[in-house]
Amino acid sequence: MQKLRDIFKNASIKYTGKSYVVLIGVENQSDIHYAIPVKNMFYDVMAYGNQVKETAKKHRKDKDTTTSDEFLSGFTKEDKLIPVITITVYLGTMEWDGPRKLSDMFGDVDEELMPFIPDYRINLLAPREITDFTGFRTSIRQLFEVLKNAYDKEKMQEVLQNDEKFSRVDRETVEAINLFAGTDIDIDEKEEVIDMCKAWEEQKNEGRELGREEGRKEGREEGREEGRIRQAKVTALKLQKKGHSIEDIAECVDFDEETVKKWLVS
Repeated sequence: MQKLRDIFKNASIKYTGKSYVVLIGVENQSDIHYAIPVKNMFYDVMAYGNQVKETAKKHRKDKDTTTSDEFLSGFTKEDKLIPVITITVYLGTMEWDGPRKLSDMFGDVDEELMPFIPDYRINLLAPREITDFTGFRTSIRQLFEVLKNAYDKEKMQEVLQNDEKFSRVDRETVEAINLFAGTDIDIDEKEEVIDMCKAWEEQKNEGRELGREEGRKEGREEGREEGRIRQAKVTALKLQKKGHSIEDIAECVDFDEETVKKWLVS
């Protein structure tokens, strides 16, 4: 079977004064995935399986296994696996309510059975759950901060105004913000850096002006419609006095018969 990860790379991580080589897998989710523990576990198992497979292939080529057990396993006592870490990056604006470990997906299981069932926990990175963004060194910080506050326009405004980093955001990050946060920040293709605070304010002003224009337009249309109704009533009364039927009057003033009847009765 073949499965392709969104991102899968070698990484050297410094931890407790030592450096460790690990394999980092990233799964980007724009929506909540309610089977993500199984999905990620499957990727990790395949990554470990490939390591064992490649190690066995090398031993067969070098013919360096010393026991029948090592030969059958394709893996010696000295061989080691490279740890695999899969991170689920949730880019949605809703709170994550999906499972965070395999056991969350089980139904009613007796507690005495749980020690015999291997569990699997996901590493979830969800902007809505981040309280401190200072640890981020790249423009992904701006993306995550917007996603965290996308549901609240006032908080969004506060973030954009109080963080000077939003005055210089690269175009690709702004495109990602528009895509995942549902914003509509205007992007000039010639600009590589965008002042998001200024663009956000201009967008708000355009929205207010558009709203005012729509209101004026609706007012003009309502005024014209009221004038048309008044004229139709006058014409209907004149035609009634001349003895025309309701059906003829309705056709003449271009209104339905029930409406014309109400006018003439009142």
